[in-house]
Amino acid sequence: MVFGYAYPSYECFKTVERNKPEIQQLQFWCQYWILVAALTVLERVGDALVLWLPLYSEAKLAFFVYLWFPKTKGTTYVYNVFFKPYVSKHENDIDRNLMEIKTRAGDMAMIYLQT
Repeated sequence: MVFGYAYPSYECFKTVERNKPEIQQLQFWCQYWILVAALTVLERVGDALVLWLPLYSEAKLAFFVYLWFPKTKGTTYVYNVFFKPYVSKHENDIDRNLMEIKTRAGDMAMIYLQT
């Protein structure tokens, strides 16, 4: 929690709260949080498939440190090489699916409120 969330959150806070934050630093931390969010969602979906792996938690921690560590700045590499091309390729499908989910959620909320 400290190395995957607390420390990066604090670094992001410091970047955002500077009088004139550098756009590259803001972009780096935004990309970091996008990757962390995506990994968290994937982990929750594939919980049963990954949690039984030996040293999974340690590997996850090492990956998070790799993402933000100043000498590796792995976020830029992972984001540009893997995440961005995949999401860009499937952006229309993702948008369509999100719209369907929003519509269904709205419909279910209306049904719930009417009862």
